[in-house]
Amino acid sequence: MCPTKKLESFMAQYEEFTIDKGSDVAIELHLEDANGNSKNLANHTITGTMKKSYAAGSSYEFTTVIASPSTDGIATLSLTNVQTALLETGRYVYDINISFYDSDDNQIIERVMEGRIQVTPNVTSVSDGP
Repeated sequence: MCPTKKLESFMAQYEEFTIDKGSDVAIELHLEDANGNSKNLANHTITGTMKKSYAAGSSYEFTTVIASPSTDGIATLSLTNVQTALLETGRYVYDINISFYDSDDNQIIERVMEGRIQVTPNVTSVSDGP
């Protein structure tokens, strides 16, 4: 699964995804600024986290990569098949943030995407139960 999402970076967009347990997952983001231009991601960090609920103590972190050149505004978030095999089936919540430091050395954090992820079982896994 490698959906591509074109996102404007001035507000978080809501998206729902389905992850097949035991599969590799990659989500490619194309970020834009308020003028519709590719967001320059130089000196930015992207984080993505999913949890069973907002209050859940444990979380799962996406591996994130900003594509080169960073001026294209493209980033990929991924989970390996080993990581998704360990997930319980069911519904999760997630968010994706970008952060950077401004000229006064203040960290600026912006949520660019949020929503729900449904993790579905697979037939070949014995750990899914009856």
